[in-house]
Amino acid sequence: MFKRMEVNGSKVNLYFDNAPNGFKLNNGKSATEFYIAGADKNFLPATVKIEKEKLVVFNSKIKDPVAVRFSFSNTAMSNIFSKEGLPVAPFRTDDWGWIRVK
Repeated sequence: MFKRMEVNGSKVNLYFDNAPNGFKLNNGKSATEFYIAGADKNFLPATVKIEKEKLVVFNSKIKDPVAVRFSFSNTAMSNIFSKEGLPVAPFRTDDWGWIRVK
């Protein structure tokens, strides 16, 4: 479960509960269904780096990120899990309402 986010320059660190040993990917080389936006509310696909207790997300086109959404669609099929095998639950860090993801 998503716990909190921390903006670190052009990247966002995401912290979670219930993933004490970190994360793993199933079916792929990179995590899917992560989107990041700046203050313009324009969400773009995010690159995800798995670091021990956190996920680091970014997109080179977004210099000052303010929001992240994960698995935030009716057809999302995520491939990231805790090392214990639990899927990361869908979440959003904003309260902007309906915004089209590109």
